[in-house]
Amino acid sequence: MTVDVREKPKKTKVEKADKVLLGAVDLARTALLDITAEGTIGQHQGAEMIGERLAMHHFAYTAKGYVGWHWAVSVARAPRQKFATVCEVNLLPGGDALLTPDWVPYAERLRPGDIGAGDVTPYVEDDPNLEFGFEASGDEEVDEMAFFELGLGRRRVLSRQGREAAAQRWYDGSHGPRAAVAVEAPAKCTTCGYFLPMPGALRPVFGVCANAWSPSDGSVVSLDHGCGAHSEVDVVAREPEQVEPPRLDDFEVELVETETVEA
Repeated sequence: MTVDVREKPKKTKVEKADKVLLGAVDLARTALLDITAEGTIGQHQGAEMIGERLAMHHFAYTAKGYVGWHWAVSVARAPRQKFATVCEVNLLPGGDALLTPDWVPYAERLRPGDIGAGDVTPYVEDDPNLEFGFEASGDEEVDEMAFFELGLGRRRVLSRQGREAAAQRWYDGSHGPRAAVAVEAPAKCTTCGYFLPMPGALRPVFGVCANAWSPSDGSVVSLDHGCGAHSEVDVVAREPEQVEPPRLDDFEVELVETETVEA
């Protein structure tokens, strides 16, 4: 004999229908009139049992700007009580309702490019992208640069995490190797005379473009970026266009006799 030891699915409890509560449509509508204008209460959309001797009535909300919202009025009754009473009245969104965007903390609202003239960002004490200039990071180039910058009076410098985040952002951006202008470029920035290598730990990967004709002029570019303004490339000169001078062919001219009108 085979015994099925699999757990049987639990049955969902179905509340017993209560005629008194499900029929309290007028009571629910009257409760809505105490908090909203009659013109905002639409058609009754039905009622459901949500607990023992507890039901919810739904009405359409017809005010402009609240597409997909509806009124929800909960009613209940005590044991052996022959009438319903109102518990709560709520305005609830449906599945296709227009909702406000999720609230974002102030510190997370700013995005790159949001800072304009006169704007000041709040001080971040525990910024993971920064570290004190006198703290050793284990990277000789970074530590050497940090000590030097400490001498210039800068309290904090880029941490390893901040440097890696910046490098990844630059490499994936519009001045990296996957930008459309770089894919179509005849050569890379690493061989261009206008390429200024960046000092410090980022030198093996990045530099600054100093070509006034380049779309990346004044920007950080990766060594494998490129554009059509590369200093060492040229275009094939076109053959000068020759245009034959116009010639008058008498045989192609149609002579028309005109009558002379005497004054």
